[in-house]
Amino acid sequence: MVTETPSSPTRSPRTIDEVLAEARSRLHRVTPQEADAARADGAVIVDIRPAAQREAEGGLPFATVIERNVLEWRLDPASDASLPIASHDLAVIVLCQEGYTSSLAAAALQELGIHRATDVIGGYAAWQAWQDEQSAPATPPQQRP
Repeated sequence: MVTETPSSPTRSPRTIDEVLAEARSRLHRVTPQEADAARADGAVIVDIRPAAQREAEGGLPFATVIERNVLEWRLDPASDASLPIASHDLAVIVLCQEGYTSSLAAAALQELGIHRATDVIGGYAAWQAWQDEQSAPATPPQQRP
């Protein structure tokens, strides 16, 4: 038997693009360079990608791995399943592959009161591109004849 619940005022359905834009409007999103600087100041980089994706694409050795499906439980200080680092004042920077899922995840953490949660613009792909730039040999300036 299905029981109906009292209905709340109906809202028009929103698209994922609208939901994503609303989530991002609450975040101070950071570049890979800014995330790395914040990490040096104590922020925690959290990689939420699935194991298969980390295995295929690579990972960041300093990142704390918390897959997306358990993120809120691991970082909510009130959760019985929280990690020791969980705190409402934790500076957490969420990383996914391209920076979409991480925005939604960081906004969800903010909903839990983790007010310093944000994400990396462009995700792991942008971080890798930035690291590749850093390790590329400098090209010498061309001499004019």
